Amino acid sequence: MKLHDALFNWLQMVIVVRHRPDDGAAKQTLDFFAQILHEDHMLTSVADQVNENTYTVTYEREGQINQAEFDIILCEQLWHDIESNPKYNE
Repeated sequence: MKLHDALFNWLQMVIVVRHRPDDGAAKQTLDFFAQILHEDHMLTSVADQVNENTYTVTYEREGQINQAEFDIILCEQLWHDIESNPKYNE
């Protein structure tokens, strides 16, 4: 999985877990993507920040700090999809 895709998937799950802290499956999925970032891409830290129209993910690899930006609507779509599905809200 490419780094950009892994960061996006990780960020989507961060958002879901923040809004659904009791969702065990979401936590496991977040851990899975965190493991990919750490093991496959050698990231030593990852953090996100929400802005007006974007999420910025800051990450460290080999001592260098980098950033990636993602559209807020795309990032929050998974959370909205989950919330709108009655199956996941019983």
